[in-house]
Amino acid sequence: MQIAAGKFKAQCLKLMDRVKEHHEKIVITKYGKPIAQLVPVEEDKPKPLFGSMKGCIEIEKDVISSLVEQWEVDEN
Repeated sequence: MQIAAGKFKAQCLKLMDRVKEHHEKIVITKYGKPIAQLVPVEEDKPKPLFGSMKGCIEIEKDVISSLVEQWEVDEN
């Protein structure tokens, strides 16, 4: 959709609602030439919590064999 800047100015709020509702862009013209676009904002979906830390931790050694070792404990 294209609209002249003067008409856009008069109908701005209504056109913003239309863009949001119908997810369409509006090209604003001045003297018949495009000068701006009104486009809907794409909202970021929240990341799911499950799996959000994937790839953040690296295991460098065997973490299982360390469970077999006896630790010295200072008993005082």
